[in-house]
Amino acid sequence: MNISIVIPVYNEADSLDACLQSIATQTIEPLEVFVIDNNSSDNSVQVAQKYSFVKVLHEPRQGVVHARNLGFNKARGDIIGRIDADTILPPNWVEQVKYLFESNASLSAVSGSPHYYDFVLSGLADQIDSVLRSRLAKKLGSNNFLWGANMAIRRSAWKSVCSLICTQKNIHEDFDLAIHLQESGQLVTYEPELLASVSSRRIDTDFKSYVRYSLISPRTYKLHGLSSRYHMYPIILIAWIAYIPARLLYKGYDHSKGEFSFNKLFSPSRGRIDPTINIV
Repeated sequence: MNISIVIPVYNEADSLDACLQSIATQTIEPLEVFVIDNNSSDNSVQVAQKYSFVKVLHEPRQGVVHARNLGFNKARGDIIGRIDADTILPPNWVEQVKYLFESNASLSAVSGSPHYYDFVLSGLADQIDSVLRSRLAKKLGSNNFLWGANMAIRRSAWKSVCSLICTQKNIHEDFDLAIHLQESGQLVTYEPELLASVSSRRIDTDFKSYVRYSLISPRTYKLHGLSSRYHMYPIILIAWIAYIPARLLYKGYDHSKGEFSFNKLFSPSRGRIDPTINIV
């Protein structure tokens, strides 16, 4: 059983090198790695081209869903791993994915848990996230979620639903994929031990935008007529309450020292384009 890795990229030059370096050190080499450039205006492509094992593809239709779909359609592996450009994989990630699918023939797709590498008190944040994510997975049951920063899917499962995928704005493409898989009777699970390090940069936005983005999760479920979306609102409320301290802890993180810095707290930040609206 071999594994392809797909990474949608839009102006991710600052993060992509560390992501690809983590793939280069895997205990089991993936079959192929696709970086899907989605009209980047920075040097993301040049960063990707430094790695001989990377194949760069170009998706002219703007939107992470289009970039992901191109990568999934081109992948030849039995399993397709999907991560973000700011994801840093542990050395045994491919090995873990391979084990999960080989040990459970009925598994169609799985996503794992995060470690927030650019956040003060990251250990506490990881624990809180793990509790909330596990609770949500349990409540959702047969309507479980997928998380695009750390997930994998059987290529055969993708082929069975790829013609059904929704591509409009204001939905989460990973949640939508999970819903279509489960509507066709396939198994989607959450595996806490499938760990990947990710950025907490989503918190670095104004509160209005943060609220709008957080409500996209239940909106995606509502689009499919699923009442299980109501299980998401308590977790969303916790995220809103935690917004101010979480943003301060993110903005004040000094990467070079691995600690909080007041100087960093007041420095300008680049932020990130919202992937749920950056779609044509």
